[in-house]
Amino acid sequence: MDMQGAADRADEILDQVLGAIEPAVQWAHGPTSTGRCDVSRMRVVMTVVSEKRRGSLLGVVDRFWRKSGYRIKAVNKDADLPAIYAQTSDGFGVTLSVGGKGQAFFEVDSPCVEESEVAESVTPPNGPAYQGVYPLPRPNVRDSFWSAGAS
Repeated sequence: MDMQGAADRADEILDQVLGAIEPAVQWAHGPTSTGRCDVSRMRVVMTVVSEKRRGSLLGVVDRFWRKSGYRIKAVNKDADLPAIYAQTSDGFGVTLSVGGKGQAFFEVDSPCVEESEVAESVTPPNGPAYQGVYPLPRPNVRDSFWSAGAS
């Protein structure tokens, strides 16, 4: 597999986990980064996930990853900045982390692969693309379920 193939696989992993979240959260592409022999793709959740719903989001993702055969490597149960770290059977690292203001980040890191050029993801975001905007804004989409109790 080359770096573009790894980026495509990362997009597939991200598509699957985001597709498993109900109700759906709105997301935008985060940065793609490449190392000497690896690729990382990120998606940033733009839906406001309230403090009282963070556990639900992490639970949905944890169950989906376990059902998909991923190995859960670690769980950070910090109340403000929780995270789940897992690994796919083909060696891709997957992370869901919650950052400042409750913004959730999904990241997939490839194992070492053959060097190649890497194109931007062709998966369209399910909301604004924020092309050329860096850093992305804080979560700004309200949802009756995910944002319940958020100020």
